[in-house]
Amino acid sequence: MFPAVRDWSEAMMTSLAGGLAMFFAAIPKVIAFAVILIVGWFIANLIAGLAARLLRAIRFNDLSERSGFTKFVQNIGVQTDPAGFLGMVAKWFMRLIVLVVAFDALGLPAVSDVLRQLLLWLPNLAVGIVVLVIGGLLANAAAGVVRGATTSAGFAHPDLLANAARAAVWIFAIIVAVNQLGIAQTLVNTLFMGAVALVVLALGLSFGLGGREVAGKVLNKWYAEAKSAAPKIAQAGEEAGEQTGGGAPARGYSEEEKGK
Repeated sequence: MFPAVRDWSEAMMTSLAGGLAMFFAAIPKVIAFAVILIVGWFIANLIAGLAARLLRAIRFNDLSERSGFTKFVQNIGVQTDPAGFLGMVAKWFMRLIVLVVAFDALGLPAVSDVLRQLLLWLPNLAVGIVVLVIGGLLANAAAGVVRGATTSAGFAHPDLLANAARAAVWIFAIIVAVNQLGIAQTLVNTLFMGAVALVVLALGLSFGLGGREVAGKVLNKWYAEAKSAAPKIAQAGEEAGEQTGGGAPARGYSEEEKGK
């Protein structure tokens, strides 16, 4: 049973005094929260600007253009260059740190704990971006090597093979980046292994069911080319032997030489 309220005015005054005491006690925390936010926001903007200028000075945008990272930045709808994008990422990283400190000062540890978990995940995001940049560079390099090799070898479709090599490197880089971010690691790995198994099975079935005649024709063509090139190879070997033997090859004696 609650005690009966005999003096309503006294109860209201007591409640009002308690509320005012809590309000005035929270004013320093609110002021500290606002000051930390304002100063932290200013410092974060300053660091972001300096980081973007430094990246532009070391020609990071050229590297991003070659790796394909510039297209990634454009596709996500950011109205800035790759250096500005990384500067923006650094700015929000600093702002999250400021928010953690500000909410601690305000006395809300639950919000600070959530922000701390996000801060612990951001380094994985940075590593994932670096993996994608390096993967883009390797993909373009692999495509160039494959295109040059296939063109020199006389293949009919060097661009197709170069694009296949680029796609393979990109897929591997994306899988590494996703695993680093910790996003559905088991699902991504399972899908990748299933896709590889499906490609191998499809190639095996296509060769076994419909490619036997094609394979036979290719082998016959190779055999005919090797057979026609055999005399040339033998002649080249004899010429090489003459050049390394130190003189003319040995010959038999004639009938007149034998009589002597």
